[in-house]
Amino acid sequence: MTISRRTILRIGGGVLAGLALPRLLLAADAVEIRMKGNADGSHVWFDPMGLRIEPGQTVRWINLDPGNSHTATAYHPKIFERPLRIPEGAEPWNSDYLLPNESFSVTLTQEGVYDFYCVPHEHAGMVGRIVVGQPGRPPAASVSAQAAGGEPIPDIALQAFPPVDEIMRRGIVRRT
Repeated sequence: MTISRRTILRIGGGVLAGLALPRLLLAADAVEIRMKGNADGSHVWFDPMGLRIEPGQTVRWINLDPGNSHTATAYHPKIFERPLRIPEGAEPWNSDYLLPNESFSVTLTQEGVYDFYCVPHEHAGMVGRIVVGQPGRPPAASVSAQAAGGEPIPDIALQAFPPVDEIMRRGIVRRT
């Protein structure tokens, strides 16, 4: 029995397609967080502000606020010397300023609690929290409000974070 070149190519193409399928399925599982603001710009927020995802899922922030630029920035000493409020060893991110309708994505692979904020609007309480997987307990970093030599997190921002247990119970927490 001889195998034709066409059969070998067909089998090889099927194998390659099979290897790509998990990556395509993972991309389809991206979760969106919208950056919003009211018409007069007096209130800004992330929607949802609390979210639970699985390790390896992608989070995509999109600025749907026509009147403001926003960022999605992890709390991490490497970024503006902010307190560590993501799992130790996880890669921090900073979207830079997103104009209306621009977006930014990050894939979170390490289990834990990830707190993030909008650089120009942190003082207005524009913060959010992502819980990845099944963290056994909130890390000690989640209670840190100040990094050595850095700026403390404003009280309004600290009060705005949704509780981890509420995110675990509900999966998505929207602003009330």
